[in-house]
Amino acid sequence: MKKLTALFLVLALSAGFLGGCGQKDGAEDKVIRVGASVTPHAEILKAVEEVLKEEGYTLEIVEFTDYVQPNLNVESGDLDANYFQHQKYLGQFNEENGTHLVGVADVHYEPLGVYPGKTSSLDALPDGASVAVPNDTTNEARALLLLQELGLIELPEDVGVEATVIDIISNPKNLQFVEMEAAQVPKVLSDVDIAVVNGNYAIQEGLNASSDALAIEDKDSDVIRSYYVNVLAVKEGNEDNEAVKALIKAMTSDTVRDFINEKYDGAVVPVF
Repeated sequence: MKKLTALFLVLALSAGFLGGCGQKDGAEDKVIRVGASVTPHAEILKAVEEVLKEEGYTLEIVEFTDYVQPNLNVESGDLDANYFQHQKYLGQFNEENGTHLVGVADVHYEPLGVYPGKTSSLDALPDGASVAVPNDTTNEARALLLLQELGLIELPEDVGVEATVIDIISNPKNLQFVEMEAAQVPKVLSDVDIAVVNGNYAIQEGLNASSDALAIEDKDSDVIRSYYVNVLAVKEGNEDNEAVKALIKAMTSDTVRDFINEKYDGAVVPVF
């Protein structure tokens, strides 16, 4: 009898334990973990968080200051999604790292801008002027294409979004290019004549492309729309996950669009 009692007790405890795990798993299923750059992505996700609450989801925002770990964490399953990169960078990252990430929602565009440093206008650029540009492949090409639009350099017709400084075929002002990590470019404005700065890093330094830049990209160009819109990314195969679909719906809601327009005043442009 004692053995039977003990057996029933073990079974009861086991059932209770399993039931508890089921409840915990159910709760975890309602938590969505998203990696993001601090500005503006994590800020925008704060607005998304409020919308998701109405659908019964809890959004956990994990902030990153680099462009590598957010993707590796989605690939490993430590994050459900990330929001920090444009489509061009995502494709390049997959190719170089063997990851399997896909963009599931176009959210916003951050105008790349040319900002004044020691020289206050493009017309006043001296011969041999120093120009700081991002050194990663996707953003350096983007910077050079903008400088070409402004008539400062010329690139081969077929180089497109793969351009680097060694591809420049005409440089009338003998511009001297200073290549560095994208996050560092706005920090050296006082040391160079002009700098081409990514939108998110400009915002972090208190700059606004719509009011502080000497020139910005054409947001309606085919190149911008095809490559440089910031996306919500997940691991391939998770596109139809219910939590992911709820996240997409929240990120492209009227509430989030209004938040972006009001907070960033043209420095971040919603595309949905």
